[in-house]
Amino acid sequence: MIYLFIFVAKVIEISLGTLRMIVIANGKKWLGAILQLASALVWIFSTEAVLVGIHGNFLKIAIFAIGSFAGSYAGSYIEEKLAIGSNMLTCITEPGNTAMVSALRNAGYAVTILKGYGIESEKEIYLILTSRKKRHKAVLLVKEYDKNCMIVSESAVSVNGGYVSQSVKR
Repeated sequence: MIYLFIFVAKVIEISLGTLRMIVIANGKKWLGAILQLASALVWIFSTEAVLVGIHGNFLKIAIFAIGSFAGSYAGSYIEEKLAIGSNMLTCITEPGNTAMVSALRNAGYAVTILKGYGIESEKEIYLILTSRKKRHKAVLLVKEYDKNCMIVSESAVSVNGGYVSQSVKR
């Protein structure tokens, strides 16, 4: 029973730590602090359970390590499913793709158009702000209009002003 406790506690602790980093990176400091508090409490109890009678009990150490491994994976999986935060998609395409821009804006995405110059010709650069949860839909929409469009996705945190679409509101 103690081995199960150690394993589950480590999975919870490491998962909370992974989520904490993500929410802090997205500007949610209070939530990050609460997650750290919970993580620290779980760590104290799980570590205590491992240290009591540790001599000659390699299985406790192994379960502790395996729980850390599983917690790291679980935390990453949970974070991916929650998809907290925003992305800035940079799309480089041929000029004059007004149908794509209209479709993106009609779908609620914030789109800014810039002129660019490639090695062989002029380009248009579309900056599209979207929530991480809706990034895939935005990419599919862009590909509908230009299968060869170069698309780069970056994490984005709004600092000031601008159009905030329904797809980005938190």
